[in-house]
Amino acid sequence: PVWLRRLRSLFSGIYTVDNMDFVLRDAYMSGYNTKAFDISRLLHYSFFTPQGLTIHIRGLPTLVNFIETRANLFRTIYFHRTVRALDIALEDLFPQTMKHLFPGNPLEYLDEYLHLTETSFLVDIARWSKSSNPEIQELGRQWDAILRRDVSWKMACERTLNFHTAGAARMTIFSEPELVLKRVKERLPSELRDIDLRYDVAQHYHRPSAKLPVNGQNFLLDPAVGMPTELNDDELFRQLPISFLIFRIYTQDHGQEPLITAALNSILGDATDAKTNM
Repeated sequence: PVWLRRLRSLFSGIYTVDNMDFVLRDAYMSGYNTKAFDISRLLHYSFFTPQGLTIHIRGLPTLVNFIETRANLFRTIYFHRTVRALDIALEDLFPQTMKHLFPGNPLEYLDEYLHLTETSFLVDIARWSKSSNPEIQELGRQWDAILRRDVSWKMACERTLNFHTAGAARMTIFSEPELVLKRVKERLPSELRDIDLRYDVAQHYHRPSAKLPVNGQNFLLDPAVGMPTELNDDELFRQLPISFLIFRIYTQDHGQEPLITAALNSILGDATDAKTNM
């Protein structure tokens, strides 16, 4: 039905009611920007046509500004190196934690699972560091450190790439991060090849390519053309990258960052004495 197609574009298109809300809120709360984009102008020039959710060409620069602001929030806030380091720590900690908080499959214990909330979780782990059980006490100590934002994983090096075509991301070496990490270890001095390293790949899509699910839901109306056209066909919109990727390597041995960076640079063909890895 028409109403469902329209609703879908509001929640899963290029700009949605959800991401317009969180970009304004998080940009303000984080101090990134108190007025991240002109939502009034964006709403003023957005409307439905028989093709779908459509924006007038006069509102296109505002939409481009919104997309760039959202991408910058991902780059500087959501994909911040410390946030991603916390994610790595949580990946290690959660499997050990859940067997003490909720043993069993939640599908088989739905009533009990209903009472496992963020609040109950934080209350339970806050007591663990005082437990007489050594295993639980150690888990509690690790959770206390995370809640203090004291994370043992630190970023050793990173690379950021922008992709302007749909297939570009698949053609880069970073599409196989395990291989990159393996080669980095091979290029480290022999005494360091057994150190614990983790990789992290964060990717954000600025705009849809033809192969993405959100493609085909947004349209552009240029009065000179007369009929709405698919939004990603506009030249101004095509100036935006399709996506960007941030590849990082994390270590707990904080004295080895220069060697790890040099190893990564050698894989990518860069000078091993580069002053920066931007």
